[in-house]
Amino acid sequence: MLDNFGARKFLVSHPTGNTFVRALLEELQRKNNLAQFFTTIGFGEGINSFSSKVAETRKYKIPDCKISRQWFPELTRLAYNGKQEIRRRLTDWAYYSLDQKVGGVLAEQKIDFLHAYEDGAAISFKKAKEIGIQCSYELPIAHWAKVRVLLEQESQRYPEWEPTLESTREPEEKLIRKEEEIHLADRITCPSQFVLQSIPKKIREKIPCLVNPFGSPIINKIQCEGKKNLNLKIKLLFVGSMSQRKGLADLFEAMKILKDEPVSLSILGRPSMPMDFYRKKLPVFDYYQPCSNQKVRTIMQNHDALVLPSIIEGRALVQQEALACGLPIIITPNSGGDDLVENGLTGYLTPIRSPDKIAENILSLLESTISPFDRKIICQQKAAQYSWASYASKIVDFNLSNNPNLVDVTD
Repeated sequence: MLDNFGARKFLVSHPTGNTFVRALLEELQRKNNLAQFFTTIGFGEGINSFSSKVAETRKYKIPDCKISRQWFPELTRLAYNGKQEIRRRLTDWAYYSLDQKVGGVLAEQKIDFLHAYEDGAAISFKKAKEIGIQCSYELPIAHWAKVRVLLEQESQRYPEWEPTLESTREPEEKLIRKEEEIHLADRITCPSQFVLQSIPKKIREKIPCLVNPFGSPIINKIQCEGKKNLNLKIKLLFVGSMSQRKGLADLFEAMKILKDEPVSLSILGRPSMPMDFYRKKLPVFDYYQPCSNQKVRTIMQNHDALVLPSIIEGRALVQQEALACGLPIIITPNSGGDDLVENGLTGYLTPIRSPDKIAENILSLLESTISPFDRKIICQQKAAQYSWASYASKIVDFNLSNNPNLVDVTD
């Protein structure tokens, strides 16, 4: 639907918003392509001061009149402070309820494109197809079938870590919705080659896909001066949920291999099990609770490298955040950041399920002749190659293109 200025319009739907949703909204607004943003709790520009204080983390740099809200499911989720399993179900409810709402009002919207995300698109995409609206789908993590296969294998490798593998217990009706929405898509955007290759080949053969890396945070030099030298000891940092989905069991095994080396480990993230569980697996590590982005960056300043040996990711944002702070990264291809690694310079790429290789790469970093200052500059330069403006612009251009190319599906 063209407006008076000839701009084609997008409706964006996401229940909680995040960095990549904000980037897309701002780009659509800048190009006069944004019709409406549907979410749960969110506030745009021009709101009153009281509302602004209520939702500090739910602000968007778009006019508030372009935000449609559905409060109750998200307020219920935020108010609940009980079992993690129930919290996951409340999150699913927030996604499902917003999808229902968008589907119910879509016929009233003067739009050309509906951009929605995994777990929140099945109902609205069905309606969009009925009325001729293009369906733009963003898949931020690996396809559910790939996730299930890999995590079921992990439950066999480390049975005691199985309770941390939350995706192995997703209800079948949720998986059915995932499958419906990806088949209804007219365009699929994903953040990494790992996610792209996880999508079944038959889908990639018929639906145009875009590999579109996330942007990096802009961090000034004062924020991340960091350590001047390694002081003959490497301080490693793991950031993320304390789950074997993130490869934490493998990192623990690598640390055992390095028990006589000058290496220490810090963990920043939310436990999936009681802390005693982790201390029994690896008695010595420093622990930081989840905190603000600014605090995360402060913690990064006091470490020498990020280690994230993930089994399943989409493209972990913490990788680029670490690089922007000058930290090299030791990651797996499944972390979605293999393009970030210049071997020996910005870090090391290690196979999944390889504690020996993780340990080997940590030792390589310890023995490197590159000065910490020079490495920091190299890492920051790498992070700077990825911007949020570029990420958002590529999604808009991809959807506006009349002849998007199908990706090479050669396996």
